[in-house]
Amino acid sequence: MSTPSTNEPSLYAAREPIFPRRVKGQFRTLKWWLMAVLLGIYYITPWIRWDRGPNLPDQAVLIDMANRRFFFFMIEIWPHEFYFVAGLLIMAGLGLFLFTSAAGRVWCGYACPQTVWTDLFILVERWVEGDRNARIRLHRQQWNGEKIRKRLVKWAIWFAIAIATGGAWIFYFTDAPALFWNLLDGTAHPIAYTTMFILAATTFAFGGFAREQMCIYACPWPRIQAAMMDEDTLTIGYREWRGEPRGKQNVAGNGDCIDCMACVNVCPMGIDIRNGQQLACITCGLCIDACNDMMDKIGKPRGLIGYLALTDETRERDGKPPKSVWSHVFRVRTIIYTSLWSLVGIALVVALFLRTEIDVNVTPVRNPQFVVLKDGSIRNTYEMRLRNKHGEDHWFAFSATTEGGDIFVLTLEGEDSLKVKVPANETRTQRLYVTAPAEAAAAAADRTEFRLWIEDLGSDTVPGTDRVHHDTVFNGKVE
Repeated sequence: MSTPSTNEPSLYAAREPIFPRRVKGQFRTLKWWLMAVLLGIYYITPWIRWDRGPNLPDQAVLIDMANRRFFFFMIEIWPHEFYFVAGLLIMAGLGLFLFTSAAGRVWCGYACPQTVWTDLFILVERWVEGDRNARIRLHRQQWNGEKIRKRLVKWAIWFAIAIATGGAWIFYFTDAPALFWNLLDGTAHPIAYTTMFILAATTFAFGGFAREQMCIYACPWPRIQAAMMDEDTLTIGYREWRGEPRGKQNVAGNGDCIDCMACVNVCPMGIDIRNGQQLACITCGLCIDACNDMMDKIGKPRGLIGYLALTDETRERDGKPPKSVWSHVFRVRTIIYTSLWSLVGIALVVALFLRTEIDVNVTPVRNPQFVVLKDGSIRNTYEMRLRNKHGEDHWFAFSATTEGGDIFVLTLEGEDSLKVKVPANETRTQRLYVTAPAEAAAAAADRTEFRLWIEDLGSDTVPGTDRVHHDTVFNGKVE
């Protein structure tokens, strides 16, 4: 009887580190500029000041969790206005669909945070350890003084970038200058330190070590993108009808590809684009730069690797010129995405300009629905929540109307008049009593619709500036 082999092949393959070579070209330059702009926006934005007047924060972009508000320059979003945030998320999704259907995974290749920070970490790695060949040698050599020194320097810079990344994130949730000094002197809230170090740890691990693994295994977008693309989508491809068979230059029968592996050596995902489209490809364009550089050196025309669509492939194989870029960008699918994106954006802008500075919620008290007083009049009770969105205290006045005229008498609990003062940027709960006199109650129906008017009287010296209404129902009738 044979015994099972103890040397069965493993189903798990250990990750082979990727050491992309430095490359120059238009796509690499574009990625440098985008990285600088995006990182600049991320790190600098919390420090921009914006004067909103007294009693309001002067940070241009602030997610004020304590007071449940979001500030974006001149725009202020309250919790009940979350539809603005939802609308922005819808626009972001539609924008992602639009760019993917037009030019493939341009988000992944140029603007995704994982790509941006990985590019930055690779740049630091190249500064410290050298270009591709030097990094490979360092990776393979035994641990010695040189390797320990270079690794510690590299990791220290990575960790500093990661700390800055986590620190920048928490600055969006409170006043950045004040929190910065609190972090330095150790008086910041423990949640701030915890959040900063968690984000620093994930940035350090994802950008420094996981890298392409995040794109291949953790991110769902590579598996979703296929639904967004069609035969007219521009994506990076290898013109194998021109490059094959590969071989030495100036050998009869060989194509333009000399199998120099330049496209593979610069790829941050470690793939060979000549094998066709692959899930790991983020369409960053670095292989195009590397191949174009090699074509220039051997005197061949550029474009062996480039952006093309499946329809272009068919045309080029037949010797026809490819379609224009604009015919790929502007087609039915992209026009639909653009139209939907624009409609959502227009709707948000209109809603932003039409919203009022008064927000009120009126809820009838149901237990009991109404009370019959000694003189035969009927009283209903309502709970009101008044929100003052201004940066100063405001007075609010109340009145009620019906189709039959002003038949109700209003009183406010704890107030001598029909005016209440709501502090700046706060919400006040106020009980309102609505009474129908005996003669009006006797003639009224069981349910009477009426309109409650709320007028913002502005500050103590400013006359009324805004007025809103809330439709509700008065219950009760004297038989």
